[in-house]
Amino acid sequence: MSDKKIRCAIYTRKSTEEGLEQEFNSLQAQREACEAYIKSQKHEHWQFLSAEYDDGGYSGGNMERPALKRLLADVQNGLIDIIVVYKIDRLTRSLMDFSKIVEILDKHNASFVSITQHFNTTTSMGRLTLNMLLSFGQFEREVTGERIRDKISASKKKGMWMGGKPPLGYYRKDKKIYPDEGKVPLVRSIFEKYIELKSTTLLKEWLNKQGNNISVGNLNCILRNKAYIGLVGHKGAWYPGEHQGIISKELFEQVQAVMADNRINRQHYAPSKSLLSGKLYDDKDNAMSPSWSTGSSGKKYRYYVSQAIIRKEPGKVGKVSKVSLPKLEQFIDNWFSEFLKDKSKIYPYIQQFGVSKQKGIIKKLSSYPMTRDIEKTLIKRIKLNPNKIEITLYQEQVTELLNAIYEHREIILLKPEKLKNETTYTEIYHIGTVANGAKVIVGQFVQPTKQSNKELIKILNQAYTWYQEILDGKTT
Repeated sequence: MSDKKIRCAIYTRKSTEEGLEQEFNSLQAQREACEAYIKSQKHEHWQFLSAEYDDGGYSGGNMERPALKRLLADVQNGLIDIIVVYKIDRLTRSLMDFSKIVEILDKHNASFVSITQHFNTTTSMGRLTLNMLLSFGQFEREVTGERIRDKISASKKKGMWMGGKPPLGYYRKDKKIYPDEGKVPLVRSIFEKYIELKSTTLLKEWLNKQGNNISVGNLNCILRNKAYIGLVGHKGAWYPGEHQGIISKELFEQVQAVMADNRINRQHYAPSKSLLSGKLYDDKDNAMSPSWSTGSSGKKYRYYVSQAIIRKEPGKVGKVSKVSLPKLEQFIDNWFSEFLKDKSKIYPYIQQFGVSKQKGIIKKLSSYPMTRDIEKTLIKRIKLNPNKIEITLYQEQVTELLNAIYEHREIILLKPEKLKNETTYTEIYHIGTVANGAKVIVGQFVQPTKQSNKELIKILNQAYTWYQEILDGKTT
């Protein structure tokens, strides 16, 4: 057995101050009994500390007691090994507080003993009893939580405002909310202008010009909040509130109809249906994500927008930060159509095949219907620069496509670990600016040849002609 001294602190408490003025009071009686018990455990190397932790005139129903706070602080500072009390209720009358105290003791390798109830957490039986009491403590917490939730639910069903930050346009007073006449016009203008603009992005821009900086997320919350028509919500249900509404029901329903229409359109233009989602990057290697907005005429405009703009990091925004989605995707479609017809681009993928298979692939490519699903499987990434587009393809996936075409079967989507090589094609294009700052491809630069070797060009042309004749079956 270890000879280490076990430091024991005695805690005493009395609910009222009555009798504390006596020469021998209740606190002293508790202390004397605890000291005697500690002495009886001398063989276990127990010794009591001289520091006194006495709470006279304090209820055991809470932990707001000066001596108890000092006691727990000393436990946390490693000055106490065991707390000794006359009865458990001297330490606390709340099972919830009891569990908190025990958590502190466990965390700092301390325990406590009740000398009149044979309760000792230094023994296995004591710990078993402790676990049972903690279970009741957990039960008490859950019951208390249920009571609180039931009270909140009942209060909200009566239309009462149950705390929290009031919505824009209201202020709180005496646990109720009232219209803030200085902010009511702003709220009404938000609802009315949204019906006109049909876009929270355009609404935000309009508000910024008016000197009101409200995020798109907050605007969505405002426009959906039924508190503005005098209702109080609880778990998806709404009840007539005690507060006054500041938006008419008709105006609110008009806004909801516009938002519902926008949701339908947003689903139609879902990012998952975008060709380059997760594969497109700007000239500073920021990922570009699908987005859209509604013009004043109600027309939908779709874009790929740099994440640097979405994250509001102006220092990281590249020169091509917003590009027309339909125009770019149409360009990629056209590029792949030409890619399949360009034998100089296809040859590196089929050069390991026999001549017969090469001929078969070339022949079938002329009428192969490329789909966007297949385009997605081939593209590793696309990078947009101010005057060029870099298209990087998975070499193994392109070869798999050509095999699938030759064997007249569906393409197999290869696992990432099999995609080890890539090829990048650079297309030099002029990219112009259109409405709302979006970029759009408007033309191709023709790069002039500075020098030419006519004899070498003639030899290469003859070699290429012979190669094409072989592929086309005109010669052997």
